[in-house]
Amino acid sequence: MRHAIIDASQLELEEKVVSIKRVTKVVKGGRNFRFTALVVVGDHNGHVGAGLGKATEIPEAIRKGKEDAMKKLVNVARDENNSVTHDFIGKFGSAEVLLKKAPEGTGVIAGGPARAVVELAGIQNIRTKSLGSNNKQNVVLATIEGLRQLKTPEEVARLRGKAVEEIFA
Repeated sequence: MRHAIIDASQLELEEKVVSIKRVTKVVKGGRNFRFTALVVVGDHNGHVGAGLGKATEIPEAIRKGKEDAMKKLVNVARDENNSVTHDFIGKFGSAEVLLKKAPEGTGVIAGGPARAVVELAGIQNIRTKSLGSNNKQNVVLATIEGLRQLKTPEEVARLRGKAVEEIFA
């Protein structure tokens, strides 16, 4: 399987902040404000990850989120026209994201959270649809889970013990 640990230090990673939430905790002396940042990182070449950072200041939360995302990078299988290799539904919690293969020239048809993940993974032609929950964090994680489980035709052929031509027959 493709669960090899990816060395983030050798990749040119770009980050995208998907959401920043202000969280309030009421204590004896008043209110404590903290920030939660959901950050997606990717190299536009088949590697993408998402992380959550929490801190009292926004820049610190974003930095922590980026570090968390770099620890959780996954490989993404892509085909010759920079689309996914096959249709798949990624699931996380009650969020489901349908990832549909698209021909050259389609572009990225995706909502905000899923778009951030797909673009940073380097996919240029795809159609996605968010099914179920619209919670940004769960949609991002469902998209990554779907991309992580994609397989190339070569991998499918190897797992089934067949030739690649037999898979498409």
